Parts: sequence; structure tokens; C-alpha cells
Amino acid sequence: MSKKEAILKAAQEAFAQLGFTGATVKDVANRADVSFGLVSHYFGSKQDLFLAAGFDMADRLVAQLTEATAENTDGLDAIQRYMTAYFNFTEEHRTRFSILLRCSPFSHMETGLDVEKVAEKFSIFIDELKRCVSLGIEDGTIRDLPLEETALIIYGNIVGSVRTSLLTPYESGNIFDETIKHVMRSLKYSPSQDGC
Repeated sequence: MSKKEAILKAAQEAFAQLGFTGATVKDVANRADVSFGLVSHYFGSKQDLFLAAGFDMADRLVAQLTEATAENTDGLDAIQRYMTAYFNFTEEHRTRFSILLRCSPFSHMETGLDVEKVAEKFSIFIDELKRCVSLGIEDGTIRDLPLEETALIIYGNIVGSVRTSLLTPYESGNIFDETIKHVMRSLKYSPSQDGC
């Protein structure tokens, strides 16, 4: 692992655990076992480091989601694969994942961050869900639903489950599996749902 990669990983851990305000560049440098100046050399300000660390995690997640939904059989299956991949990624990167919750348009935005840049980065998550929902409506596996709102509701369920699992004191147990089941039941086309 290069020093730059070590800094990104350390920043993800620090910001995930302590938040933007609680984490310091010095803490990141210590975690990465590099000098304070090297962190600044690679990433500039604390805000820039925060965005770089969050966006790196987002890019890694996007790659996993894209791979998971590339070979879907239908729209409903694509949504299930998307959610499963998202939750698996969350568990795999549990100590660093919370940076995505803290550095997203679905959370309190830190002062000084470029809100438009963050929203643009995170739009890819919603766009992929819209593609999957649209596919499902077209192939008949998902009932006729408003595309934008449905994608946002699905993503809201995902983020809510992840927040509950990572950031709250509540015993969340099997929340990821139950969230997938809930969303699948909500989306699935059934002839008895006509008109509902």
C-alpha cells in the first residue's frame, strides 16, 4: 500500500469514527504513520481530505454495485443484487464505511463542503437504482411506480438500515436481510395490486 493509500484509509477510519469535527489531520497522519506535512501535500485542507476519503469509498462501492447489477436477469433481481452488494460492502468495510454516511447528501453536511459536488457524486447511487426500477417496470417484475421517488425510497431504506447498524446503540441483528425482504415485497408486481 502506498503512503497516499494509507492516508486515505486512515482518513476514512478517523472520519468514520470521530466525524469531521472530531477527527484531526494530525490524527490521520498518526494512523497512517506519515508526517502531517505529507497529508497536506497529498490532500490539502481538512475539507479536501474529507471529500477525497469519502469519494474514494464511494468509488469503491460504485464499482461493487456496478459489478453486482451487470448480469441481472430482471429488474427486481437487479434491485436485490444492488442491495445485497451494498450491505456486503458495508460489512466488509465496517470500520471505514461511516464516512459515506457523514460525507453524503443524505446526512448533515459539514460547513465548508461543496454540497453540489457531493450531491453530484452520490447521484450515481440513485441513477443505478432508477435504471433497475425502470428495467423491472418494463419486464413486469416491478409494479408501475414513480421512478425517481421509488429509487429515493429504496436508497432511504438502505441508508436507514446502514445508519441503524453502524451509528446507533440499537441491536440491529438481521436488519440488512429484513430490509431487502421489505423492499422486494414493496416493489413486486402482483396481479392483485392492479389499481393500488
